[in-house]
Amino acid sequence: MRTQELLQARRRDGGQQFFTRANDFGYSKTPAETFTIWDREQVLADMVWTIRKFRPDVMITRFPPDERAGHGHHSASAILAAEAFKAAADPKRFPEQLKHVEVWQPKRLLWNTGVWSFTSQEEFEKYGKELLKIDVGGYNPLLGKSYGEVAAESRSMHKSQGFGASGSRGTSIEYLQHTSGDKAQQELFEGVNTSWSRVKGSEKVQQLIQQAINNFKPTVPAAIVPTLIAARKELEKLPDSYWKRVKLEEIQDVLQESMGLYLEVTASDYAVAPGQPVTLQVEAINRSSTPVTLKRIQYSFASSDTTLDYNLKNNDPLKYSSSKTVPQGLPYSQPYWLREQGTLGMFAVKALQEVGLPENAPAAQATFSLQVAGELLQVQVPVVYKRTDPVEGEVYRPFIVTPPVFVNLRQQVLMFANGEPKQVQVLVKAGKDNIKGELKLAMPKGWRSEPAAAPFELASKGAEQSIRFMVYPPKKQQEAQLQAIATVGGKTYSQGLSEINYSHIPAQVTFPEATAKIVKLDLQKQGEKVAYLMGAGDDIPASLEQIGYNVTLLKDENMRLSYLQQFDAVILGVRAYNTVDRMRFYQPVLLDYVKQGGNLIVQYNTNHSLVVPNVAPYPLQLSRDRVAVEDAEVRLLAPNHPVLNTPNKITKRDFEGWVQERGLYFPNKWSEEFTPILSSNDPGEPARDGGLLVAKYGEGYYIYTGYSWFRELPAGVPGAYRLFANLISLGKAEGAASGKAQSAVK
Repeated sequence: MRTQELLQARRRDGGQQFFTRANDFGYSKTPAETFTIWDREQVLADMVWTIRKFRPDVMITRFPPDERAGHGHHSASAILAAEAFKAAADPKRFPEQLKHVEVWQPKRLLWNTGVWSFTSQEEFEKYGKELLKIDVGGYNPLLGKSYGEVAAESRSMHKSQGFGASGSRGTSIEYLQHTSGDKAQQELFEGVNTSWSRVKGSEKVQQLIQQAINNFKPTVPAAIVPTLIAARKELEKLPDSYWKRVKLEEIQDVLQESMGLYLEVTASDYAVAPGQPVTLQVEAINRSSTPVTLKRIQYSFASSDTTLDYNLKNNDPLKYSSSKTVPQGLPYSQPYWLREQGTLGMFAVKALQEVGLPENAPAAQATFSLQVAGELLQVQVPVVYKRTDPVEGEVYRPFIVTPPVFVNLRQQVLMFANGEPKQVQVLVKAGKDNIKGELKLAMPKGWRSEPAAAPFELASKGAEQSIRFMVYPPKKQQEAQLQAIATVGGKTYSQGLSEINYSHIPAQVTFPEATAKIVKLDLQKQGEKVAYLMGAGDDIPASLEQIGYNVTLLKDENMRLSYLQQFDAVILGVRAYNTVDRMRFYQPVLLDYVKQGGNLIVQYNTNHSLVVPNVAPYPLQLSRDRVAVEDAEVRLLAPNHPVLNTPNKITKRDFEGWVQERGLYFPNKWSEEFTPILSSNDPGEPARDGGLLVAKYGEGYYIYTGYSWFRELPAGVPGAYRLFANLISLGKAEGAASGKAQSAVK
């Protein structure tokens, strides 16, 4: 989704998007940590490759190379940009690229800074005089918009990030700090030749382009077609070069627009498996008086072309259909960076020509060969799928090639807290008509399923069959992987089907491997009934149900003491005190529940926009302290405390295999009623002792925890489950002991 939101933003602001192979693996405090997870040299190579291909004259970083960037990925990008700025011009750096591109040295590198990067307005006014100022608030009369309005439209495409923005009009100053290269005194492109004269031998081309500009009439744009054709001829005479390729593409685009040339190929279905037929609908129309002959159409997946020699008369569309077969062996339309298993920090991309691309090339393309004013013009268009929606009207989506069968596991993580088997449900979906085969679960030794294999038969494309297996775990604690495999016609398939479908981006399809993490847990628990009040949203309730807890999601009408007292623990979801407006009314009830012997577990909140002044019964100060390194050492501050001993003995081994981070927004001050249980910290930082605090309040316990249970439990981290079970169980052993003592007295 984020890839497509970036591309939608570029479609509005006119930019061109590139990507390195680096993966956004989550929050990182420092570039040093980022570079331990990213392959620094590989990311640098990707940036150098992109600079050499795109050949920018000016480079601008959005972030500084230090802590002011606010994120290790951001500062790392600035550090690498400075290195790539120089390395792109060095033939000794990444010489394997020079078979395809030439070295390139941009003119200058700048950082887009502002008042925010200085400690005060006074400091900015003192040192800001050295900054280059540019007004980005200009008005473009051809667009009928200011650049601030265009920028707002672009930014508003980042809908999943909540980045919607209102357009601005009028002067808007941006500040640029010189970083490397030739320093500009007044203008961003000072000393950069942006005219045609940078293309050697292009004098005749320049004259013809200027002639086309002078003679252009908006009401009769096709009048300049002969001049553009002449310019294209002259350009083709020049030696092959970067600018020749760029300008040929630009002239071709202008030619198409000038003639109102519309070329389209749509498929009868958006998804087709290899070996299956697809009907292609061709539409071609020339909306000008320029003579155009459609000579032939060649499809990227067909060995033969379609010869037409059809005269495209002014505003008279050509429409026809033909059937083609998608050949065996055509690659599935899996995003290229997901075809192979990468690492936490890097996607696996082996083909150099794919590096940097924002998305796959179209699964199928049609090349229209046209004769225009005596010249052959070849235009490539992607094969797409089109439908008419009763509300949205014309809706397009990419045409894709898929496996003939999909296998989707209902769960990605399966936790076995005892020796009992669990049901695993697999959904088999047909990617073509009349498909039958056998499904089995592949697991390591010690695990088994009943049945060992199950048949399936699906009569029509899109049909589904749900198959259930009982999976039996081994006796000892173990983490393993389960894979669902379908066998059809002697071939095996283990790809699922995942669709992302939102109105602001083209529909996206991926084929994730049909695998699940399976974990046999050595876990004890005391108490069965848990109440959960959802905050910003997380998957902890489902995770707790996997290990046998009976979880009730609390509603407004449930928030009374008499109702809460039935539960062994009440858990507040992440950021509940930031996102649940009625927490001000729930807080007294929750604290009464604790006072009467209940167990309240409060997960992390931010110190900004709290709906109550105090989240705890005793003084507690939230901070922005966090431990971003997921394998940072965890120290047991209170090794004899029940929360580390009952019913599960917690050791340092329980903190192995955590994902993304230890925790976030730990309290940094608390009253003496709280007992800090654990301590951890990122490299070079002081100990963060506030990640798990326990306080006795009345007859019950109040627990505040900033550790990232919302990540660890859904990820199936065994130690996280064992410790969280202890949090829920806190006080139960005391209650049981008290009950036995009273019985003995009687």
